[in-house]
Amino acid sequence: MSEKWVTAWGNAISVAERRPENYAKDLTLRYPAKMMLDGSALRITLDNFCGSEPVTVTAVSAAVSDGADGIDTETIVPLTFSGKTSVTIPAGEWVQSDAVRFPVKRGETIAVSLYFAGFTEMRSGVVITGPLSGGYFAVGNQTEEAVLGMDTSKKTHTVYFLSDIDVLTDEGNRTLICYGDSITAQAWPDELMLRTLENGDGTTAVIRKAASGTRILRQYDNITYDSYGLKGETRFPREIQVSGAYAVLIQHGINDIIHPVGTDVNRFRPWSDLPTAEEMIEGLRFYVRTARAAGLQVYMGTLLPIEGWRTYADFREKLRSEVNQWIRTTTEIDGCVDFDRAVCDPAHPTAFADGFDSGDHLHPSAAAYARMAQEVPAALIQKER
Repeated sequence: MSEKWVTAWGNAISVAERRPENYAKDLTLRYPAKMMLDGSALRITLDNFCGSEPVTVTAVSAAVSDGADGIDTETIVPLTFSGKTSVTIPAGEWVQSDAVRFPVKRGETIAVSLYFAGFTEMRSGVVITGPLSGGYFAVGNQTEEAVLGMDTSKKTHTVYFLSDIDVLTDEGNRTLICYGDSITAQAWPDELMLRTLENGDGTTAVIRKAASGTRILRQYDNITYDSYGLKGETRFPREIQVSGAYAVLIQHGINDIIHPVGTDVNRFRPWSDLPTAEEMIEGLRFYVRTARAAGLQVYMGTLLPIEGWRTYADFREKLRSEVNQWIRTTTEIDGCVDFDRAVCDPAHPTAFADGFDSGDHLHPSAAAYARMAQEVPAALIQKER
């Protein structure tokens, strides 16, 4: 059987919120990752994309996980980088581990543990949530502990540095990238992963590349809002560099619409940041061109309802509608996934349907995220027979 490297778990790297305690020392991170494909070997990518200084990782290992913080210690495999157990990642750069033989079964959970002995800038990370997302941090080197110490560890939804886990798998296998902002950083990609594991044919991995607060056209260059992430032109070309990817599903743009309020309200959110529909569409076309140049199919999800959100206004609704109309009708993409119509109230389409609003009138509820996952065509998560 011919094999190739395919990303079986993926994550964006963005800007972690700046706090006085943004440096850590003598810290273990452990991230359980649900594997979407069978494989005979694995490798990982560590990314310091948003760091302002080098980061040294003292030790890294992989092991079969129980799906929580526990691991089977008999399966621990140290990961090396050019033969060394420790690696320094320059600011803005990424490193890939050496390949290691590690049989992986589809649906199995693998835990990657990282240990940082010295002071480390915890700057390159992203918050993700959902039934398959999150991890743990612990005091001291606990990379080889079967279970992290209850008194010395804590759950976290911030994933630092770990961007991809690749497996050596059948050459016919492939990856679908889900790209977006906080809505994609939350549960619908996890729900789509679960659907794919249950109903897929074993050929397709679903991974997430999402960062909360991000916009297509703008980014914040101040420490108050820089954790709202990088603009699309900076993010997208890097985040679609995924082994074995065949397509990207983009659901992005609502923050371009809802953020600007004028400097009299918020000095960091000027009206000049508010785009026209044409400007947003040109931003989406940049995604299309970039993805096509990388050999990817391109699908887009419509923008979700926002009526009731604290900055809601008729002009924002008009902008959302115009962008959605382009997504629904353009021939420049391979397909539209109409998330908006899947979760809106048919009698009042500018708002979520009953039970589909998380409460803030912007982010979907758990039920709505599950509904979004069902809206994705089956052909995207399994090969046509």
